[in-house]
Amino acid sequence: MIRLLLNILWFIFGGFISGCLWLLGGALLAITIVGLPYAGAAWRIAGFAFWPFGKEIVSRDVLTGREDLGTGPLGCVLNVLWFLLGGWYIALSHLIAAAAEAVTIIGIPFAIKDLQLAVVAIAPIGRTVVDRR
Repeated sequence: MIRLLLNILWFIFGGFISGCLWLLGGALLAITIVGLPYAGAAWRIAGFAFWPFGKEIVSRDVLTGREDLGTGPLGCVLNVLWFLLGGWYIALSHLIAAAAEAVTIIGIPFAIKDLQLAVVAIAPIGRTVVDRR
């Protein structure tokens, strides 16, 4: 019940906009051939950005127990390119939002979720969103 309430408040006070921006970014990336690997990652993050409570972001190799293209050397190169070409300012925007939210006691859970979004915005390739048990 608390997760549902937090998700509704998150969605109303910024989660909708954040999720839509991640969806838009993924759509723009999908238009280009080069951006296709990033589009899938952006859409996974969008789902988290809409309803983050009760979910967590984990590395796929930790989840599956084996390395794949996104968690190996190619994923590392793609993450470096992502960071240099735009991931840093997306992460910065989530950090600024987290700082504003953390000012109030009520905003601390939302700040934590924005910090998680900032971390995944730095290096999204090889990450996935799972339901927290």
